[in-house]
Amino acid sequence: MPSVTSMESLVHRPLLRFTWSDPHSAATGYVVVDRLVCGIATGGLRTRAGCTMAEVEDLAAEMSLKAALYRLPVGGAKGGLDYPADADDVDEVRERFLQAIKPLLDGTWATAGDLGTPQARLDASFTRAGLGSSSMRAALMRSDDPDGNAERVGRLFADVDDGLMMSDLVGGFGVAEAVLEALGPLGLSVRALTAQGRPAPRAVIQGFGAMGGSTALYLHQAGVRVVAIADAAGLVVNTARGLDVPVLLAARGPGGAIDRSVLRGDDEQRPADGWLDVDAEILVPAAVSYVIDESNCDRVRASLVAEAANVPVTAAAEDALVRRGVVVIPDFVANAGAAAWAWWVMFGAVSGPADARRMLTAHVRPVVAALMQAWTGGETSLRVTARTIAQRNLAIGEAQYGGTTPTMPLFTAGSTAASSTAAPSTAAPSTAASSTAASRASSRLAGIA
Repeated sequence: MPSVTSMESLVHRPLLRFTWSDPHSAATGYVVVDRLVCGIATGGLRTRAGCTMAEVEDLAAEMSLKAALYRLPVGGAKGGLDYPADADDVDEVRERFLQAIKPLLDGTWATAGDLGTPQARLDASFTRAGLGSSSMRAALMRSDDPDGNAERVGRLFADVDDGLMMSDLVGGFGVAEAVLEALGPLGLSVRALTAQGRPAPRAVIQGFGAMGGSTALYLHQAGVRVVAIADAAGLVVNTARGLDVPVLLAARGPGGAIDRSVLRGDDEQRPADGWLDVDAEILVPAAVSYVIDESNCDRVRASLVAEAANVPVTAAAEDALVRRGVVVIPDFVANAGAAAWAWWVMFGAVSGPADARRMLTAHVRPVVAALMQAWTGGETSLRVTARTIAQRNLAIGEAQYGGTTPTMPLFTAGSTAASSTAAPSTAAPSTAASSTAASRASSRLAGIA
């Protein structure tokens, strides 16, 4: 198979790089705007000690691909704070950073929660910094009713389902849908295996925060056996019958740490670095970037790796995995659910948790199905195919909506949504749920034709 990193024509420099130095602490902040579509870009703000400009640049480029693949009329950006997420003064540091970059937040960068930056705390930081109640300020400022839209966005972000906030659930639902769609062509469908009297596929989740926890929940609900979960304190394993994910979620503390007192008698505890050594068909890195690299990729035992975290696998490691026949669902495919949902909320295309799940299913599954069809046909890796689609959509979006200077307003009353999927073919999903969701979206979303 060809290299996943061989497409030199896709390499480009970001539009803007910004570095901030906090005058009252050792914190350094970064913003990278990879590109603009309709004069705006989207991407989260992460907080972690050791965050670098190069890391933020990688993440911003992935956001451009993510937005384009799911046909959002925006470009990609990312922010990062090089500061401990658990520091006592982290909120004050974040507020100073937001105040310093206010011109970007007013009209260019619509941000959101990310690693080390919970959405609720980010929105609170915006409020205390005098920037309104939502981190999506840059988009809201361009709507005909900023206050009303901000209220709706805040309300839907705070929706609770399965005992957890939707903003903490929706990303993992998208990852789970991507995994479940990819299992079929691999002969690992839960339904097919069950019908044959064979055990359901097994999954290992690395990271049990918002993304890892919600991915584990939805895979568990679909019948996948989640046999191992790694958190900051170690690895919890049950290879015989799988872990009780709902119980572990209920006992999850800040930062995704599992309370070990709820473990069952046959649940094992192992060192955290053993997560790659557990036998499973599905591997979900859902924490920090670059956790699978050239030094450890040969330990991967899974047939399918779903990148729930941003850039969790280095390019060289992914090359090695693809050569072995391991399917890697790229992050900008698998974990785009939260970003897509946030913009659907912004444009009034979804009204609640069930609605959001239907729309995500109608978007994620056709994309992954098309990528798996290309892969099983021996054409190329999923990443190369997905990048080709995203790059095509980016070019169309920039031509239709403008890049740095919009040629069409972000909010367009009565605008017509284009295809509700970003699959390589032009066919839209045929499900009734997809048609209903696309119809609701059509009045507000100016999609990419």
